Amino acid sequence: MNSAGASATLSPLIHLIDDDEAVRSSLALLIGTVGLRVQAWPDPQMFMASFDRQTIGAIVLDVRMPGISGLTVLDTLVAQGVDQPVIMLTGHGTVEMCRRTFKAGAAEFLEKPVDDEALLEALQNAVRQHVQSRERSQADRHAQDRYAQLSAREREVLGLIVAGLTNKEIGRALDVSPRTVETHRANLFAKLEAESLAQLIRHYASLVEANP
Repeated sequence: MNSAGASATLSPLIHLIDDDEAVRSSLALLIGTVGLRVQAWPDPQMFMASFDRQTIGAIVLDVRMPGISGLTVLDTLVAQGVDQPVIMLTGHGTVEMCRRTFKAGAAEFLEKPVDDEALLEALQNAVRQHVQSRERSQADRHAQDRYAQLSAREREVLGLIVAGLTNKEIGRALDVSPRTVETHRANLFAKLEAESLAQLIRHYASLVEANP
């Protein structure tokens, strides 16, 4: 396996899968020029068995390889829930192949010989996309953890807040005093770490809908 910029341990990692050693070497050198680490794989099956799914980065995958096609690898990655964006490369592109790769979930489809700037731009876009996706996933997990801390009554109050009811209307709906509603409201705002009503609705409305 080859790597470029291995000292930049905090930089995103690009997995490069191609059975052609010359292609792997030249693309690894190119990708390393923009500060991205590269792990090159000659064998797609070895890659799928061994690569670190937790790293931030992207996957560059050749379509035509002996033994298993890049499209089959792409299908397997998607089925396994791998979230690194995949950029497909091919020396024999067709409209149907392009359509097929995008339908299967590829982030980009480039033809060989690959234009250097097009590949680097696609990779940088893919890495940004992956960082944003991971940040959203982490925020979603944190929101779910905080939501789980609410009592049954606090969840009822939250649902009515999201529905747009005032404290008085919530009190009437639950047959409790407005002061009690205010207490529940303050408690759930604290537990959910929400600083405003807009923030509360933005982060928790979908959880309320999913847990009626």
